[in-house]
Amino acid sequence: MLTRITTQPLPDEDGVEQTALDSIYALFGITRKTFKDHGRSCIQFAKIAIVVLNQVVRPFTAKWHRKSQNGAFASLDECQQFRQELQVLQTQLRNYTRLLAELAGVEDLTEIEAENL
Repeated sequence: MLTRITTQPLPDEDGVEQTALDSIYALFGITRKTFKDHGRSCIQFAKIAIVVLNQVVRPFTAKWHRKSQNGAFASLDECQQFRQELQVLQTQLRNYTRLLAELAGVEDLTEIEAENL
């Protein structure tokens, strides 16, 4: 997740909203593949991932998928709203990555880019 738009800044002058939305939606497939590949050995991860996907990510993707299908990203106001809501989601997902790092017993690299600036 640390390499995806789910946790990385999207400056106003960069990026494409639809591509960002697609990247966030891809978390569902990536997570399902992880479950399939690792089975019972990722039970603790599954307990966290299912809650985060269903309660945090799904409401965002459901809302913006419908809006994008109705042409929302052609509107500068809608694009700005998407980016504002994306920033809120990113904060929530950075907290999730910290929890996953702790669960995995690895160094938390969530803020590494900010530290190097």
